[in-house]
Amino acid sequence: MKKMNKLVRGCMVLASAAMLASCSDSFLEQDPLSFYNPGNTYTTESGLRSAMAMCDLGLKEMLMDGNGNVLPIASLYFMTDIGLYAKTDAGFFMDDFANKITPTSGMKGGGDENAMSRFWDRGWTSIKFANTVLSYVDQVQSLDEKVRNEYKGRAYFHRAYGYYHQALLFGDIPLVTKIIEVPKQNYKSTSKEAIFQMLVHDLEFAVQNVPAQKDMPYMGTVNQEACMQLLIKCYLVTGEYKKAEDMATDLINNHGLKLMDAPFGSLVTGNSTTWPVERNVVWDLHRGENVSIAENKETIMPILNFHSQSWINYPLMRAMCVHWSNSVIMDPHKLSAPTYNYSRTDGKYNEELDWVRALGRGIGCFRTSRHYNQTIWRYDGEEDTQDLRHNRAVGNWVEMEDLKYNNPSSAFYGQNMTLYAPEDWTSEDGKSSVKKGELLCLDTIRSWYPTPLYKVYIKDAAAEENMGANQFNGATKGNACSNGDLYLFRLAETYLLRAEAKFYQGNTTGAADDVNAVRRRANAKKMFTTVTIGDITDERARELYLEEWRQPELTRISWCLARSGQPDEWGETYDLSTWDKQTGTDLSGGSYWYKRCTRYSLFNNGPIFSGKQFNYQVSKHNMFWPVPNSAITANIGATLRQNYGYDGYDASVPMFTNWEEAVADEEKTN
Repeated sequence: MKKMNKLVRGCMVLASAAMLASCSDSFLEQDPLSFYNPGNTYTTESGLRSAMAMCDLGLKEMLMDGNGNVLPIASLYFMTDIGLYAKTDAGFFMDDFANKITPTSGMKGGGDENAMSRFWDRGWTSIKFANTVLSYVDQVQSLDEKVRNEYKGRAYFHRAYGYYHQALLFGDIPLVTKIIEVPKQNYKSTSKEAIFQMLVHDLEFAVQNVPAQKDMPYMGTVNQEACMQLLIKCYLVTGEYKKAEDMATDLINNHGLKLMDAPFGSLVTGNSTTWPVERNVVWDLHRGENVSIAENKETIMPILNFHSQSWINYPLMRAMCVHWSNSVIMDPHKLSAPTYNYSRTDGKYNEELDWVRALGRGIGCFRTSRHYNQTIWRYDGEEDTQDLRHNRAVGNWVEMEDLKYNNPSSAFYGQNMTLYAPEDWTSEDGKSSVKKGELLCLDTIRSWYPTPLYKVYIKDAAAEENMGANQFNGATKGNACSNGDLYLFRLAETYLLRAEAKFYQGNTTGAADDVNAVRRRANAKKMFTTVTIGDITDERARELYLEEWRQPELTRISWCLARSGQPDEWGETYDLSTWDKQTGTDLSGGSYWYKRCTRYSLFNNGPIFSGKQFNYQVSKHNMFWPVPNSAITANIGATLRQNYGYDGYDASVPMFTNWEEAVADEEKTN
């Protein structure tokens, strides 16, 4: 049993005791027998609640692992149009995904590189706990039918949420819908198409049986509205565009939700002396303190991470923000580290130049692309600076040139930073010189790009209470606990999903109306009369940065384009039979995901030098990550499919194309 692969272990409830060990409830103190007889625990409603709590926790643990550097969510942006891996001092630099990601290497479980295998493992754990509820809920005699169906509906949501992302990240994978009591090592893969058919079936039940938020006394667990949002996405995948549009309309109009259009809740800022923030709705919308309050009518469902038993360190500003306090940056006289993260007890500290409390101590593990930083904010040759999501005047967006040198040793102390030397200069001793136009940052990948501060700022409560702190990282915990609440779903995405549904039906004018609703709230300058899928996908980037799971959402959109036959922004269309069956790094062909990666980011355009040489590459088959070889080799009773383009792919390996047949096969262990 110790050699059983992670997939099988994740499908067996005997692993659940370890997962639940941190809970204090006495009914979770299992003896060895209950490892093999989970009915001892889960035939009570309190046992079901514990499993459901672990499902809710899984929504958070997918994105947070307590790591102080590269957060799991970054892995969902590394191979996209709007971001790149940037930790240039990492031992295994994640640039050449085309060659570095294989079924046996490259995918990591966390740390300073990526969390790709964590998504595989944690996805199965979430599915396991959802299956625990579904396997035992009918044995809890005290439940009436209404409550029983609520449990089932919430469990269906959690399983669907897990499978939605597993299928969009890993393609054709095993379908596991129940808790098994003996080891099963003869799984077959199920096609992603069949999996999504099951998700639609399950979520339609959930929408009918899970209460609306207004009928629930608390927030943070699955409500009807969250089930609707996920079902809309699944309808888009299966090509049921009118159903997706109608459900989005229902969610927008009939559930007490609305886009927030004025400041609300608590004003939470950093050091306003250094970087003042003029209060605005977009800033307030993204403060953790405001995510879950009743006044916020835009929240469909939050992920709670504040003063809860399961609180997880979430150093967002450290992991995802530019490494501005860095010796690779020089002032125009070549002084290294001219801008530094001084603590308030340091003799060099100046409250007016206290960037570490204003922006956080970023270490640049992830950097945004030129497309996200510049291109998507330009229309007809003009930059939109009034859009609150790109607005420096109100403090929401920070360019590197907005920072001022704060090292008293710098001759430019208190002046704005600059990337290029403004003039020729030679030191008095003649040993150092600078030419006009010379680059003053030796690593622009990691240490020179803007900060969408409104999206990443979290008041670091632990650092704030420590006058000697010079690391302001995000949601940390000391005597005080930072608020790390996040959105699982919010209404702005519903408008953009409805825009997609209309677009796939050929209604580009109606799609523009929905995109404009989001843009109008953001005070964007340009409104659209018609939109392309590129306009919608760019709006998702502007509005949902670090909320959406970018790579799987781009995969979903690629699939939808192929199914609908609608063109992309370049007028190209896709074949449903080949959209996911291409490989190679040349710039022709490929899916919509591939085109956006190679046309809007640095991928596949040759080596670059930023302190050292890098070669950012993706292959067309990297749209799906490989099924880990460990799962394939441990499944000794049958063969699991590997994804196209990876070692081990074999089109002749059978798989289920009907989800009911896959479910029936779960009873067979040999």
